[in-house]
Amino acid sequence: MTPKALWTFHPWAIAVMAGVMGLSIVAVFGVIWIRLSADARDTFTLFQRLTLLAFFGTVLYLLYRMATVRVTAYEDSLRVRNVFRTYRYQWNDVKALRFRAGDPWLQLFDTEGNRLGILAVQASEGARAGRAAKELAAVARSHGAG
Repeated sequence: MTPKALWTFHPWAIAVMAGVMGLSIVAVFGVIWIRLSADARDTFTLFQRLTLLAFFGTVLYLLYRMATVRVTAYEDSLRVRNVFRTYRYQWNDVKALRFRAGDPWLQLFDTEGNRLGILAVQASEGARAGRAAKELAAVARSHGAG
């Protein structure tokens, strides 16, 4: 059974940007492929076609991961999903959360001295990100984080 989330945040700006970019890539290269003459399309080998599909699949997967970054607070821990990796911190391992003016995103400092950028709470979201950082800090304090 999945634990119930107390609080979660995901950015809208990056999700919209990733969606628009993904649709644009599919549309532009789909039109280019269709507009190629049959003779030009026949010059592509099976390996070249598979390479192109693998490249576009990788780009679309990365855009998907960008669109789904989030931070979620649970009763016992904090889960941070960034583009390449998902992190989970117990509340007593969270030393500080900082989001100062000029910072690109929220910073998490753990008790071992490591710093993690929480990409879900980023300056491009404006006041919404500032509110989210304050709300997350309040949740963290109420659960014993430093």
